[in-house]
Amino acid sequence: MMIYVANPLYDAVFKYMMEDERIAKTLLSALLQKTVIAVEMRRHEYPNIARDAISMFRVDFAATVLEDDGSKNLILIELQKTWLETETLRFRQYLAVQYNNKENMRKETKGKYALPTVAVYLLGHNVGQFTEPVIYARHKIYDYEGNEVHQEEPDPFVESLQHDSIIVQIPRLRGRVNNRLEKILSVFDQSQIYPDDQRMLELDENKYGDDAEMTHILHRLQSAAANPDIRNRMNAEDEFFQALEDRDTTIMTQKKELEKQKAAIEEQKAAIKEQDAALE
Repeated sequence: MMIYVANPLYDAVFKYMMEDERIAKTLLSALLQKTVIAVEMRRHEYPNIARDAISMFRVDFAATVLEDDGSKNLILIELQKTWLETETLRFRQYLAVQYNNKENMRKETKGKYALPTVAVYLLGHNVGQFTEPVIYARHKIYDYEGNEVHQEEPDPFVESLQHDSIIVQIPRLRGRVNNRLEKILSVFDQSQIYPDDQRMLELDENKYGDDAEMTHILHRLQSAAANPDIRNRMNAEDEFFQALEDRDTTIMTQKKELEKQKAAIEEQKAAIKEQDAALE
């Protein structure tokens, strides 16, 4: 049976979805490829839809993950989601804020070392020539000869100064469901937009019927679609982006007009030079 759910690429919907602890643990576990046994959304979120030319939603999570050896590890997850292609400086500036935040230091070390950090980027555009929907950039440690240095436990000093990254290219999803992560991310697949309303996705509920976690996510997105406040905020986002498109169209038109005027002036200058040469 086909069902209609709110599009989580919208900031308002994504925030509503991730405020559900069960969903946050499900998505972050799949991204990290580890079991997240506890997660807390930090009190700060950073949507800049009303202040900036680019929509970028940012939120922090403190997550307790279960390691392969059975130990538990507290990490910081910096999640950034953007609709449009933007320069990397914006992402770096946000990470710099988190590196400078004293709340992100390990309490047991009395502020000497920072929590291990993982940066997650949910992008509404593609990155370079990467064809995989999800790519991982992980740091490793090497000696002078280029040999990888292995340690039983990560060094807190090194972990304080480095971070891993997970990059999700939403346009690359397009119906791909080859693993657990891609199945969860399928609710972001923009190829399933309802033709009459880009705020809604049209999903086949039967594909998720045997998965309790996915069923929970779908119900949450259906709830978002029925929420008047969220729908109003989605409308506001659409108006914002329409204003951006109108502005960009105006700028492009003005640039083309200026180029035509510049070309006409150059032609006039050339004609005047020819006339001067003829008079001489």
